[in-house]
Amino acid sequence: MNGKSTIVRHSLSEIIALRELGQDQTSADAQEAESLDAEFWKSARVVMPAGKTSIHLRLDTDVVEWFRAHGKGHLTRMNAVLRAYVEARKLESRP
Repeated sequence: MNGKSTIVRHSLSEIIALRELGQDQTSADAQEAESLDAEFWKSARVVMPAGKTSIHLRLDTDVVEWFRAHGKGHLTRMNAVLRAYVEARKLESRP
C-alpha cells in the first residue's frame, strides 16, 4: 500500500451530478432494502456482539446524519440496529 487514501468524499449535489453524467460508480443492480414495518420493531432487540469485521459500506446520507446527530457512538448504534434485524429474522425462520 502506498499510503495514499482511497476515500473519496462527495456532497449530495456532486453525487446527483455524477449520476446525471453516468459517472456514478454505485452498482446499478444493487437491491433495495426490505421495508420494515411496526410489527418487525415490536420484536426487535439490541444485542451487542463480541467480534467485529471491518468493511466498506455505502449508506444513505440522511441515515448516517440521523445517527451522527444523536452523538458519539453512531457506528455502534447502527450495528446494534442491524443486529436486532438479524436476530428478529432468525426467530422468524425457526420452525
